[in-house]
Amino acid sequence: MLPLLQVTLFLLSSCFSAGGGSPLSEGLWLLKTEFALHLYQSAAAETNGTNFVISPASVSLSLEILQFAARGNTGWQLAEALGYTVQDPRVREFLHTVYITLHNSSQGIGMELACTLFMQTGTSLSPCFVEQVSRWANSSLELADFSEPNTTTMEASKGTTRPSTGEGPGSPLWGRAGALSTQLSIVSTMTFQSSWQQRFSSVALQPLPFTCAHGLVLQVPAMHQVAEVSYGQFQDAAGHKVDVLELLYLGRVASLLLVLPQDKGTPLDHIEPHLTARVIHLWTTRLKRARMDVFLPRFRIQNQFDLKSILRSWGITDLFDPLKANLKGISGRDGFYVSEVTHKAKMELSEEGTKSCAATAVLLLRRSRTPAFKADRPFIFLLREHNTGFVFSIGRVSNPLD
Repeated sequence: MLPLLQVTLFLLSSCFSAGGGSPLSEGLWLLKTEFALHLYQSAAAETNGTNFVISPASVSLSLEILQFAARGNTGWQLAEALGYTVQDPRVREFLHTVYITLHNSSQGIGMELACTLFMQTGTSLSPCFVEQVSRWANSSLELADFSEPNTTTMEASKGTTRPSTGEGPGSPLWGRAGALSTQLSIVSTMTFQSSWQQRFSSVALQPLPFTCAHGLVLQVPAMHQVAEVSYGQFQDAAGHKVDVLELLYLGRVASLLLVLPQDKGTPLDHIEPHLTARVIHLWTTRLKRARMDVFLPRFRIQNQFDLKSILRSWGITDLFDPLKANLKGISGRDGFYVSEVTHKAKMELSEEGTKSCAATAVLLLRRSRTPAFKADRPFIFLLREHNTGFVFSIGRVSNPLD
């Protein structure tokens, strides 16, 4: 099975009345990485040490779409949370180019970042808003009847009907979306699927002993490879030592960055507060190529977050207030506000190979003198665009069997 990430962000908005090297590119990548880490740290605080995955790319895409509509204090709060605003022409054009590049990446990678705005039939939209959304990261506008949960959506730009995508009207994510006051919702999705640059084999005959946070040792399914990888040993601002490993996907477009405490007694929540964009940048620029035995647990994580509390804690408050929200860019009038923010994420990590390689892998585990990287305790992962550091998803594995 191929490594797979599928993430969906759902934003329900109701009507109240009814890579380069330029300073700009480097600055934006740092801001986006900082946003990714801030989102991770906020989500980690609510998950009580369990497995989770979240997609900063998906969340930021929907907030960028809302920036096109936001005015006044609502716009300022969104810009402060993201660290930038798409109302700035330089930022807008740079990110537009980046999204096109990511969408067109086809070297062994299936990746799509898209956003669909579902509108209540009859809702009047600003032509400027429609134009901005339609050219932003493979986004589209569709009509929907929110009073009918099982309605078929219509593609507004083409006027053709098509079945619901599964995350639109009628899906479990919609919850209270059938209310008659609903006028607009935003569904942002990010899907990633690729083969490893160097294939893993399954260590079927010798599971990996994985030490959980409270000392419990589990025997978990593992995968193995001997390969040239990017590796480094570092310490954070508090002195915690970590091993950092980067594994490439086919085509070298994307990579998986793993952060593993060297000491099994160091919990991840001691390291997480010290992760910053500059720390990640420093670590990745100092990785060295090395031939290593790499052992990773297979895992599958699926969860769902209510992001409203997180965004409110960041200072995005007006957006959710029917009296204060200013989203006049949608139609030129007041009345729209965001009532729900739900984030659904799934990530699966597995080898691509056959069990016939298992005997060789076990032999290497027992006899090889090659330096080894064993993810046999809780670790942090970042799925990134290899050259720029654009963070598709970020998460934590505390127990591969959960």
